[in-house]
Amino acid sequence: MSENKTTGNSSSDEIDLGQLFRMIGKGFDKLFNAFLLLFLYLRTNFIKLAILIFVGFAIGFALKFLISDQLKTDIIVRPNFDSKDYLYNVVEEIEANLKIKDTVFFGELGIVISELKSLKIQIESIQEETNEINLEDDIKYLETLQNFKENSFVLDVVKAEIQKKSNMNHRITFFYKNPLQGRVATLKLMDYIQNNKYFNEVKDVYNENARLKIKQNNELINQIDELISGYSKNLVESDRSNQATLLLETENGLDITGLLNLKNALVKDTELKKLELVEQKEVVHIINFGKNQKVRTPIYAQGVTVIPMILLILFFIYSIIKYLNKKANEIK
Repeated sequence: MSENKTTGNSSSDEIDLGQLFRMIGKGFDKLFNAFLLLFLYLRTNFIKLAILIFVGFAIGFALKFLISDQLKTDIIVRPNFDSKDYLYNVVEEIEANLKIKDTVFFGELGIVISELKSLKIQIESIQEETNEINLEDDIKYLETLQNFKENSFVLDVVKAEIQKKSNMNHRITFFYKNPLQGRVATLKLMDYIQNNKYFNEVKDVYNENARLKIKQNNELINQIDELISGYSKNLVESDRSNQATLLLETENGLDITGLLNLKNALVKDTELKKLELVEQKEVVHIINFGKNQKVRTPIYAQGVTVIPMILLILFFIYSIIKYLNKKANEIK
């Protein structure tokens, strides 16, 4: 009995393997037939496909010459003296004049009129990441200033810090076709943005105040150094005479720690004022004036390779629809 059962299982395995090989063979036959059908289709439509490829390359080359590459210049700026609204308004003014092709406006700026067709401008804000370490340092610094809130310079420091944190960088982008004329137009339009009478007067006052503040801070720092130096000198003389206490009418109650903190605050304020003199040279401070760079070419402008592919895909779709329509009519 067991021998008959074993023989039956082995025969069943052989039958299963035979069916598997026959299925694999049929699969290869179908794959080969599909390849033959594809070859027959390409051979039958070879002339049509060749014409489509030739026409596609011809259209692509034509677009390549007719549609020149678009260039752009990115300029990173930071508005000073609360001039953010002015910056956006003047950019909108330039954009509106570009839309109506105001030749008088751009002629006065010395911009080539023929370049107005491709010249565009846009502006956007740039979000800055907050550095937690710097934030903690700033909080400690402001807490130190609380001890000297009676002094006027502290208000200036706090105001400068708040203004520095609230101002954001912005990106002005100019688009154009001609690399030379577009670059010249970009420079002249940035000069126009900078040339605001009111904000330039404000800039001069700010910078003059900053220079005066630096001078006053340096004088106060020198006075603090003299006080601390004199106190230290008298303290050394007192130790030499073996006195237990130091009694000086002019230095009674002298807060050395407070004076040192005040000196550090004055030094910090001087550093900020020097930085302001650098950053406030212009109404709109230019952080980075980019070079000419090519804008990503749109799909339709990449015609040399894209258009032949599109034509071929459309032809294949047409052939599939035609074949399906033929089969549908046969069923009817």
